Amino acid sequence: MDFRILPVTPFQQNCTLFWCEETHRAAIIDPGGDAARIQATIETLGLVPERVLLTHGHIDHVGSSASIAAHYGIPILGPHPDDAFLIEDLALQSRMFGFPPVPAFQPDQWLQSGDAIEIGTARLEVLHCPGHTPGHVVFLNAQDRLAQVGDVLFQGSVGRTDFPRGNHAQLMASIKQGLFPLGDDIRFIPGHGPMSTFGEERLTNPFVRG
Repeated sequence: MDFRILPVTPFQQNCTLFWCEETHRAAIIDPGGDAARIQATIETLGLVPERVLLTHGHIDHVGSSASIAAHYGIPILGPHPDDAFLIEDLALQSRMFGFPPVPAFQPDQWLQSGDAIEIGTARLEVLHCPGHTPGHVVFLNAQDRLAQVGDVLFQGSVGRTDFPRGNHAQLMASIKQGLFPLGDDIRFIPGHGPMSTFGEERLTNPFVRG
């Protein structure tokens, strides 16, 4: 599996294109904004989008989801249904964070831990990792030891839990019991900022040591 990270919106949120190198079939993960730029990159890379995948319901991660899904005629999968309240309140999020108006939408499929998503010959496993939001999910490509973790974990930091229904204890459990046991060698793409590995964060991240 190959990937391209596209920081979008004024929040520099990492929209990620994941694709199967054999078929060029692709998933668009967290298209929070800048739809024209995302679509132009897809065309340049010669990708065939199959799905929009969402880690959680914050507007900088989902803002362009409905428009991009409609443009390509593809479904939206995720996040976990516990984030439905956030997607239902996208108009309010738009006003709060100064984004262009974004209407609420209904994902074609909510996701649960244990779900698997096929992208060409590649496979993404779904892990429910609540804490930053109650319905946050992570996408893992076990074969290539690569994960898209959204706003659960960052290089040197962790996701905020002061938003509605955030829970710090849940976040720590998601990281320490859900992600770190997957292996120190797993590279991850966070929702913002540079990539890292679970091993590097387990050893050096001051928010999760001990």
